Amino acid sequence: MKPTGIVRDMCYLLHEMGCYHPESPQRLEILYTLLDEAGPFLNIQQIPAREATPEEIGTCHDLRYVQRIVATAGTEETCLDPDTTACAHSWNAAAKAIGGLYNLIDAIMDGSVRNGFALVRPPGHHAERRRAMGFCFFNNIALAARHAMNRHGLERIAIVDWDLHHGNGTQNAFYEDPQVLFMSVHQYPHYPGTGGMREIGYGPGEGYTVNIPLSAGAGDEEYMAVFHNIITPILRAFKPEMILVSAGFDAHCNDPLGGMNVTEDGYEQMLQLLMHLAAELCDHRLALALEGGYNLTALKDSVARLLSVLSNYDPSVEEPPPPPDREKLNFSFTNRLKDVAYIQGRYWPSVPIL
Repeated sequence: MKPTGIVRDMCYLLHEMGCYHPESPQRLEILYTLLDEAGPFLNIQQIPAREATPEEIGTCHDLRYVQRIVATAGTEETCLDPDTTACAHSWNAAAKAIGGLYNLIDAIMDGSVRNGFALVRPPGHHAERRRAMGFCFFNNIALAARHAMNRHGLERIAIVDWDLHHGNGTQNAFYEDPQVLFMSVHQYPHYPGTGGMREIGYGPGEGYTVNIPLSAGAGDEEYMAVFHNIITPILRAFKPEMILVSAGFDAHCNDPLGGMNVTEDGYEQMLQLLMHLAAELCDHRLALALEGGYNLTALKDSVARLLSVLSNYDPSVEEPPPPPDREKLNFSFTNRLKDVAYIQGRYWPSVPIL
């Protein structure tokens, strides 16, 4: 099999938002150590990062806002939002996070790697067109989708966001765009307060935003029920030419910022299912970008599982993970899933009536 592309760069470790901030350089330090230790057992290829230009970032962000972030370079501290601060190295890290993802998309498209994982920071899915928020400066995954369309001529991109928090910035970037299918499964109500199931897109984009808001306590079985009953049939109907994943790990049962119960098994099964779909629908084109995840042990263990799956899992010979036993799903969750299925069934008739 072709290797898995990995984006890593020491510049991401220089971005600091304070000694006790949960989005810390240690998140990547442990993952880069993991790569060094597990590298001989993984079929991976490093993808170099580059600094995206302000004009490239301007495909999803207002250029005046981009220049505001550029101006933070070399300054000691710039407060952009109550929980988001730039230091002297933040512009370089943020621009290279995007440039690294661009290079990963290019490598997948030219066939030199099968799939990939951008282990970058700062994260991106909360960043709005003119605003930093939720630890995010620029919307990495939205910019990657725009790059795949602008540079490679793709016409249908699917973004699956399994971070604990709703990806408000990604949703808003494509809310009126039928070329990008945005699908988010997240804890609700929770920060940032968006992501209700009736947020479905607008105008030509109506039906291309799929929100699956779950109550606290959802774990592996609930997430797999969502993936089998909502995400899989919609992806098959949409027929994406590439699947992008906002891969946050703060829905892990041990994460300090959330209330979900996903384990390493759950993340592994979600990825396996997406790999089967990518093989079926878009010639294995699948790229992940790191978002949240603030328990270092949970983050490392979860990413270790995913790196092994990305580099060694073969959908042509492996069976996809099965759906959960419906008898094990609680009544409240089943009703929530039925409500989402009812709303989305108007746009995607392949979504099963539960």
